[in-house]
Amino acid sequence: MSREQLAPYLAEALGTFALVFAGPGAIAVDAASGGAVSGVGIGLSFGLIVMAMIFALGHISGCHINPAITLAFAARRRIGPAAALGYIAAQLAGAALAGFAIVAIVGDHADAGASLPRLGGTDAALVSEAVLTFFLALVVFSVATDARAQGALAAIAVGGYVAMAATGWGPVANASMNPARSFGPAVASGAWHAHWVYWLGPIAGALLGALAFEVIRPGSPPGPPAPERS
Repeated sequence: MSREQLAPYLAEALGTFALVFAGPGAIAVDAASGGAVSGVGIGLSFGLIVMAMIFALGHISGCHINPAITLAFAARRRIGPAAALGYIAAQLAGAALAGFAIVAIVGDHADAGASLPRLGGTDAALVSEAVLTFFLALVVFSVATDARAQGALAAIAVGGYVAMAATGWGPVANASMNPARSFGPAVASGAWHAHWVYWLGPIAGALLGALAFEVIRPGSPPGPPAPERS
């Protein structure tokens, strides 16, 4: 495989490493420091790292950094099956390495930022993950697949949404929206309780979000009204 062929997979691994190190890492640092980061700081850590990685890597791989988003792209035939599997393998590898890095630096505080059901238990976690990822995919597909969107602002749109979700809904079930984000800390800390929620919820939400965008997407760019005929 040439360097050009390898680059997208390496970009996905690096981007997902950065996401897990910054987001779940912020959760672990907050627990280790007695709340020095705060819930708002954790939410901003997630949103800002996603924004930065899209700016840095979006032109190389699309910066999915999320198996649920990659599967949604594959379902809509915007990425081939082999490439999708390679992306997901790279994402999981990057996430696992980041989980071990978190544990090596600050220990297993807060299970290295692992995703676990909290308010409302497993049912609330599953529903919240599906709903949050639905709108994440809607935003991603809108800014990434429609030429009429403000493409230069895609990173801000996606990062802003992630920051909102992590800040407002993090206390329910960590607002993962991303199987890799949940997988990395689980591997490093051994916190596997209800881990299936963080695959089923995000994947279902992403597939439905991508489908919803295709349904509401106009068939042609909006233009001036046609002249009236007498």
